[in-house]
Amino acid sequence: MTTAERSAGLSVRDADPSDFHALVRLWHAGWTDAHAEIVPTTLARLRTLDDFSTRMRAMYGSVRVIGPVGAPIGFHAIKADELDQFYITARARGTGAAELLLRDAETRLAAAGTRIAWLACAIGNERAARFYEKHGWRRSGIVTHHPDTPEGPFALQVWRYEKRLMEDAG
Repeated sequence: MTTAERSAGLSVRDADPSDFHALVRLWHAGWTDAHAEIVPTTLARLRTLDDFSTRMRAMYGSVRVIGPVGAPIGFHAIKADELDQFYITARARGTGAAELLLRDAETRLAAAGTRIAWLACAIGNERAARFYEKHGWRRSGIVTHHPDTPEGPFALQVWRYEKRLMEDAG
């Protein structure tokens, strides 16, 4: 079965109010799975369910999801020219849902006029790095990113990935 066949019937949509709590749990579980062992313990300690709820509430207007209303299996959020958040449930891996979700994010970024999109990937998150690289994103270097925490921005070294979405005019 091809990826397209596995993802048949899935579509990306705006987050519904009934998705909120499921998205918070999805994000917390996904972040813990991918990051808890590779980021500084100070940051891991700050990433509580309440923290994810607060942060989800702040970005909810920009959240796009894939999966049934009330039971999403993935989401993305965009902030200016950045793919700010991108998560998929473990059970949805390999179904094509992540590819559809990424394509939606790239389309939205391009429609907003973004020529080169970027994202921050935790150093050591090899699964995510392979996924982004498979879909045309290129690691441009290591930068200091400042994700929000309950104690304020946290300085974190990350891999910066970029993807050209539109050619320069002229």
